[in-house]
Amino acid sequence: MKTFLDWSAYDTYGVGDAYAGIPATGGNYAKAVAVCMNNHQCQREGKGVMCPSFRITQDPAHSTGARVKAFKAALNGELGDDPFSHPELAAAMDLCVSCKGCKKECPSAVDMTLIKTEYLAQKNARLGVSRRARLFGALPRWLHEWKPSLQALVRWRNASPWMARLAERWLGISARRSIPEIVAGELRAPTPDLAGPRGKVLLFVDTFARHYNPEVAEAAIQVLHAGGYTVDLLKPAETDAEPARPLCCGRSYLSQGLVDEARQEAERVMAALAPALAAGTPIVGLEPSCLLALRDEFYSLSLGPAVGQLSKQVFLFEEFLMREGNKGLSLPLKPLPGGRAVVHGHCHQKAFAAMKSVRKVLGWIPGFEFDIVDASCCGMSGSFGLEAEHYEASVRMGELALLPAVRAAADDAVIVADGFSCRHQIRDGSGREAVHVAVLLARALA
Repeated sequence: MKTFLDWSAYDTYGVGDAYAGIPATGGNYAKAVAVCMNNHQCQREGKGVMCPSFRITQDPAHSTGARVKAFKAALNGELGDDPFSHPELAAAMDLCVSCKGCKKECPSAVDMTLIKTEYLAQKNARLGVSRRARLFGALPRWLHEWKPSLQALVRWRNASPWMARLAERWLGISARRSIPEIVAGELRAPTPDLAGPRGKVLLFVDTFARHYNPEVAEAAIQVLHAGGYTVDLLKPAETDAEPARPLCCGRSYLSQGLVDEARQEAERVMAALAPALAAGTPIVGLEPSCLLALRDEFYSLSLGPAVGQLSKQVFLFEEFLMREGNKGLSLPLKPLPGGRAVVHGHCHQKAFAAMKSVRKVLGWIPGFEFDIVDASCCGMSGSFGLEAEHYEASVRMGELALLPAVRAAADDAVIVADGFSCRHQIRDGSGREAVHVAVLLARALA
């Protein structure tokens, strides 16, 4: 079986273990599936992320373990000669939101997000890529090439029920869901400056911060400047075939199973990062799913040995501040009006243990109190909550804990969420606007 992703990390799994239950075909991909030991941790309530689809349905068929069983059946030939096109496998994967909860919370660390990406790539190769998948996957490119037109189209669609219904019929985008509106203009670049006393930082501005929430990137620049850092934006390498097009982590392509396109974007990022990696310059990102793709999915895209350096130099904004705080960084912060917040962690922040740094940096604001919502996935999960067939499941996931907690928050409490999709779900489900940690810290600068 030819795979689209590199599964060599699982090469030695199951060696000498007669009970590993590795499927008959699929090579290392089959070994990645077989890490599940059927301990049913994905079928539980209470704390944690895993598994949001099981939590809303209470049906074991929509759990990580059941998905593993479906893949084992497929790779053992039980679903026929073309299992990736089989309805049974499609049904098993239908409500998977790629939250990464299983990779963190499953004792066997099943990476169902990556398994799903390979599944979608295999399915695309057999059945073709849908219009909606091409639209969502290539969003960063569309925003670069057609931004003014898309901006007008999105506004029209959001204001017109007729257009919303047409988009649902033609593209499968739910008419009941708003689409985030694109911001006009360009991101304000950092002010040229002498070298900051604490050195240089390279800021990776993701597609969502660039085109939807530029205030997030601008707030991060402001905070980093206040901390004594010179900030440069990560830009395409001089050898890039498209030097005018902003860099993209490739996450949107991966989420639609468009692995070759994701690899091309990742190669652009690695070329742009080469000087910083060689110089030891820290790279800071803002959107959890984008930045953490560099530390996770990039290993599966056959990008060469330089990928190993990313885990040492690539940080989420709060991770970098916490690290530097342990080295003497002190931000000039003042108390905020209201002095309290409700905080929602992105699934990938939870999966990569990044919520500790959120707690740490929010604790730097004098007199500030905050509660972190013990919630599973917000339910938006990139394009999942926009898809007509998944709208109701998306809302139910949000209603498990997040949306009730936001509605119950005091009027003067700030709602904090680093994830772009999370902020979208909060706005749609509660009418309240959430902010990124960088925006909150910028407000608190004395």
